[in-house]
Amino acid sequence: MPNSYKINSPYNNLIALKVTPGHFATTSSHINAYIDLTTLKARSSEAKAVAKSMCAEYMATTVVDVIICMDGTDVIGAYLADELTNSGIMCMNAHGSIYVITPEQNSMGQLTFPDNVVPMVQGKHVLLLLATATTGRTVDKAIECINYYGGIIGGISSIFTGTDEIHGYPIHSIFHKKDVEGYESFSSSSCPFCQRNVKLDGLVSTGGLKEL
Repeated sequence: MPNSYKINSPYNNLIALKVTPGHFATTSSHINAYIDLTTLKARSSEAKAVAKSMCAEYMATTVVDVIICMDGTDVIGAYLADELTNSGIMCMNAHGSIYVITPEQNSMGQLTFPDNVVPMVQGKHVLLLLATATTGRTVDKAIECINYYGGIIGGISSIFTGTDEIHGYPIHSIFHKKDVEGYESFSSSSCPFCQRNVKLDGLVSTGGLKEL
């Protein structure tokens, strides 16, 4: 497998993408580079730096009652709730604090919330938090879920994105596709690696990379 390299954020040297070129498959596409966000999601100093960077997009402009975390971004979500609260952002919850929650996924692949969590979404202003937004399928499912439970989407943030907006919602991100030279995602049927019979280097999931 080719050597990995790092791309640092110009705003904080604690925030860096770890990029490995190759042929990888996700649940929804094939990609020509694996972007490792593991430490950004799990290491407290880096997660806090990510949250601080994301907070700037919402200060004094958005109401946030709940942060819905996807892709294992719970640690970032907790720090982001603190950053937003400390910045004085408006929150409509009676207790004045922001909920941080994660949907469940049923056997059909649909996102759901248990009954005791539904009141934290219904009628609430939602900030949707993801690790990546590339094909838009995860965002699609999350938006469908939030709308079903009566949430009001106030913003979408991700660490890395391959698009500027999805369904009219702008994607606020720290890194963009253009920051990773040559980065592309393909449907499995149009993947140029597969068409040349190039074997997969690994499978990518929310938990990380499984090399083949």
